[in-house]
Amino acid sequence: MTDRVLIIDFGSQVTQLIARRVRESGVYCEIHPFNQVTTGSIADFGAKAVILSGGPASVTHADTPRPPDGLFDMGLPVLGICYGQMTMVEQLGGQVESADHREFGRAYVDVIDDCELFHGVWEKGAREQVWMSHGDRVIRPSNGFRAVAVSQGAPFAAIADDERRHYGLMFHPEVVHTPHGAQLLKNFTHRVAGCTGDWTMAGFKEVEIAKVRQQVGDGRVICGLSGGVDSSVVAALLHEAIGDQLTCVFVDTGLMRADEGDQVAEVFRGHYNIPLVHRDASDLFLSKLEGVSDPERKRKIIGATFIDVFEEEAKKAGGADFLAQGTLYPDVIESVSFTGGPSVTIKSHHNVGGLPERMNMKLVEPLRELFKDEVRVLGLELGLPARMVGRHPFPGPGLAIRIPGAITAEKVAILRQVDTLYLEEIRAAGLYDAIWQAFAVLLPVQTVGVMGDARTYDHVCALRAVTSTDGMTADYYHFDHHFLSRVSGRIINEVKGINRVVYDITSKPPGTIEWE
Repeated sequence: MTDRVLIIDFGSQVTQLIARRVRESGVYCEIHPFNQVTTGSIADFGAKAVILSGGPASVTHADTPRPPDGLFDMGLPVLGICYGQMTMVEQLGGQVESADHREFGRAYVDVIDDCELFHGVWEKGAREQVWMSHGDRVIRPSNGFRAVAVSQGAPFAAIADDERRHYGLMFHPEVVHTPHGAQLLKNFTHRVAGCTGDWTMAGFKEVEIAKVRQQVGDGRVICGLSGGVDSSVVAALLHEAIGDQLTCVFVDTGLMRADEGDQVAEVFRGHYNIPLVHRDASDLFLSKLEGVSDPERKRKIIGATFIDVFEEEAKKAGGADFLAQGTLYPDVIESVSFTGGPSVTIKSHHNVGGLPERMNMKLVEPLRELFKDEVRVLGLELGLPARMVGRHPFPGPGLAIRIPGAITAEKVAILRQVDTLYLEEIRAAGLYDAIWQAFAVLLPVQTVGVMGDARTYDHVCALRAVTSTDGMTADYYHFDHHFLSRVSGRIINEVKGINRVVYDITSKPPGTIEWE
C-alpha cells in the first residue's frame, strides 16, 4: 500500500492546492472536513502524516473548528498551516492573539534557525519570500516548539518541534507566491514523515481498474461522452476494465466545436472499438433555446434536454445497471465541505444529474479521487491521443453560453467558424499548451464597418485567452499585437457576419473565465 497523508480542512480557499502539491511529489493524500475526522478515522485512513489547513475562523473565538485533541498524541508528524498552526499551538497549551499588524499577500520571513522542514531549501540567516493571509498570530508557542522563522507581523512565522515531528507555518507554502513552498511541503512528507513518493498514475490505473471490475461484476455500464477530457478518460478506463460491458452515448447538441462529433466517433468507435451511440439532436436543442436570453435558463434547458435525449438513447441500447460519470475530486471535496455546502453545479454533459434515480442505475465514478491535471496524465497512460487529453476546458452547455442573448443557428455557425480560426492560429503559433483556455464570444452588438466600398453592419466578436494552474484564478494571456492583428484579419476576412474583433484583458477575479 502506498503512503498516505491526510489533510484536515478548516475552510481555506486554497486547501485543494495543498493536496495538489503533495500529490505532485508522488504522495497520495485526501482532504477530509474537520467535523468528520476522529482519531479512529485517521488510523483507519492509514495516515502516515497529517496536515492542518488554513481557514477563515479565529482560534481566539469560542466554538471554532478543531482537529481531535488526540491527534497530537498519535505519534504522527503534523504540519499546521496558518489557522492550522494556530489551533495546534492553542490546543497544546500555547497562546494566540488578534494582531494589530496583519499580513495579507506577499511578505518576507527571516530564517533564524535550521529545522528538518527547511533542509536543503532555506538556510539560517536567509530572507525568503512567502504569501501570508492572517489577522491573528502566535505570541507564545506550546512547550517543545521553537521559532525558526519570523516576519514583521508574526514573531513565530515558522515553528518546529523536531522531536515530536510537529511543525507550524503562518504562511501558505501551497500557493505559487511562496516560491519554495512545494519544496517545504516535500520535506515534510518525504524527510519528516518518511513517505517514499511512489504513488504513480500507472499504479492508480491498475488499482482503479480492479475496483471497477469488482463494483460492476457482470453488469452493464453506460457512459455519456461529451468529447471533453473527463468523459473521454472515464470511457477509456472503463473499456480497459470491462470491455464490451460498456456502451457510450454521444449526444450532439449542435452547440459543439467544429467536427467534434466525428472526432469522438473516430477515437472511440474506430480506435477503441467501443460501442458508441451517436445521436444528432442539434435541431431539438436549438428549437428549445429559441428566444431564450437568460444564461441560467439556457443551462437548465440544455441540461434537461440532454437528460431526456440520453435516457431515450440508453433505453434503445438496452439499458444498463450503472451510469459512469466524470466526477472529479474538487466536486467531491465541495460536496463534503466543512460548511456542509452543496456540491458544485453538475456539468451538463459530464455529470448527467438526475439520471441515476430516473433510470434506476448505480454510479461508477472512477475519477473521483483525481484533480484535472491528474486526469490528463491518466488519459495519456490509457493511450488516448495527446491532442484529445490536452484539450482546453469546454463548458457543458457548449457554445450556447458564448453567445450572450438569444441563440440562432446562424449565430452558432458564425461563432463555430471564429472559434476554429482562432484555435488554428494559436496552435500554429505554438501557444496552445501555454494557455489554460482560449475561446471566442459572439457579442449581442452590431457595429458599422466598411468592406471595400460598402458599408457593413455586422457582429462583434470578443477573443479570450487565459493562463491558470487550476481555474480558480486566472490572468489574460499576453499575446503580442502582431498575433492579435493576424487573427483579427483572418476572422474579418473569412467569417461572413463579423466586422470587428476585440480582446478581453480581464483577470479572474474580478471577472470569470467564461462570459456567462
